[in-house]
Amino acid sequence: MAEKPHMNLIFIGHIDHGKSTTVGRLLYDTKAVTEQDMKKIRDEVAKYNRPTFEFAFVMDQLKEERERGITIDIMHRDFQTSKYYFTIIDAPGHRDFVKNMITGASQADAAVLVVSTPDGVQSQTREHAYLAKVLGISQIIVGLNKIDAANFDKAKFEEAKQKTSDLLKSVGYDVSKILFVPYSALEGVNVTSKSDKLSWYNGPTLLEAIDTFQVPKKPTDKALRLPIQDVYSIAGFGTVPVGRVETGTMKPGDQIIIMPSGVKTDVKSIEMHHQQLQKAEPGDNVGFNIKGVDKKDIKRGDVVGPSSSPPTVASEFTAQIVVINHPTAMAPGYTPVFHIHTAQIAATILEIQEKKDPKTGQTLQKNPEFIKNGDVAVVKVKLTRPLVVEKYSEFPQLGRFAIRDMGQTVAAGVILDITKKV
Repeated sequence: MAEKPHMNLIFIGHIDHGKSTTVGRLLYDTKAVTEQDMKKIRDEVAKYNRPTFEFAFVMDQLKEERERGITIDIMHRDFQTSKYYFTIIDAPGHRDFVKNMITGASQADAAVLVVSTPDGVQSQTREHAYLAKVLGISQIIVGLNKIDAANFDKAKFEEAKQKTSDLLKSVGYDVSKILFVPYSALEGVNVTSKSDKLSWYNGPTLLEAIDTFQVPKKPTDKALRLPIQDVYSIAGFGTVPVGRVETGTMKPGDQIIIMPSGVKTDVKSIEMHHQQLQKAEPGDNVGFNIKGVDKKDIKRGDVVGPSSSPPTVASEFTAQIVVINHPTAMAPGYTPVFHIHTAQIAATILEIQEKKDPKTGQTLQKNPEFIKNGDVAVVKVKLTRPLVVEKYSEFPQLGRFAIRDMGQTVAAGVILDITKKV
C-alpha cells in the first residue's frame, strides 16, 4: 500500500473552547487511541475529579497540566483519515503559552480554529487567527464546538459562524473557501459521524472537513535551509545537530555551511526516527552527523545551507507587522524579543516607516510616531547580534516571526527586505 501523504495540523483557538477535547475525540474515534488508553484516562479523570476532561487528557499528558486543567506544551500525536496521515500539533490556548503556539504554527500546513458556539469569538480567537495568517497558514477550517451547550440550535450556529467569518475576513482570509462545522466534541456529535441532532446541517463532519485540506508542495527546488533546534554530542558519533528541513534537500556527503558562524563541514549521515536517510526533504525533522565540528561552535537558531548558497546573515531588516496585543503602543527604540524560526533574539524597532490599511494594504500614514493594537505597519528592525533570516518572498519559512514582550505575543510579521551583515 502506498504511504498516504503527510500533513501537520494545528488546533488553535481560545482557552476552554475545547481544542484538547476535540483532538482527543478525533484520536479516539479514528482509533488512534485504544480503548485501553481511554480506560486509563477515565481512571485518571476520576482521580482528578474532572469528568468533562476525559478526551482532553489524551493530549495533556503532563501531570501539571492535568492538575491545572490547561494545555502547556505542544503535544504531537498522529492519526489517519481516508486520505491523509496527520500529525496533530495541539497548541496551547492559554495566554502564557502563546510562545509554544507560535513554534507550532510555524510548522503547520493547516489549522482548525476551534470556537465555542455559545461563547463565540474571544480575545484569543482573534490573536490566534491573526497569528495563523501572518505565520503563513493559508488553509483553515472553523470548528464550532459545544453545539450541545447551544441546544443544537441552528440560529446560534449561524450567529457564531457570522462573527468568526467577519474576524477571518478582517485578517485577510478568503471566507468563501472556509468550511464552518458545528459539532460537539464531548458528545461526539458530527466529529467523525453525522447525527440527527443536527438535521438542519448538511455539510461535512469535522473529519470530512479536515480531509479537504491540500498537501502543500514541498519546496525541494530551493536551496537547503535547516534552522537548528538543538545540538547533541553523542559518543562514537561526534556532533549531531537536530532540526527540520524547511527548504531544499540534504544528503550524506553534502558540503554545508552553518551561519552566522560560517563553519563549513560535510554531512556524514542523516537519521530520522532512528532510521538512516539517504535524503532529507522539507518537513523532515532530522539529526545529522557532521565532521570535525565542536558542539560549542553551533547553537539553536543557527541555520544550515549548502556551501554554494549560504543562508543570509542580517544585521537589520524591514518587515510588515501586525500589532496584536500591546498594552500601550510601540514606538521607535522599542526592544522586545523576536521569535524567528528556531531563534529568539532581542531586536530594536529603529523606525516605523508607514502605517497601512489592513483591509486594502494602502498606506494610511507615513512615519507615524507609534503603532497600537490592530495596526499594520512597515518597520525597520536592528538585531542585537547577526542572525540568519530570509525574505518572506524567497523563503517564507525563515521570513516570518512573532514579537513577544511581558509574557505575551505583542505582534507578528513577515520580512520584506534585508540589510546583510557586512
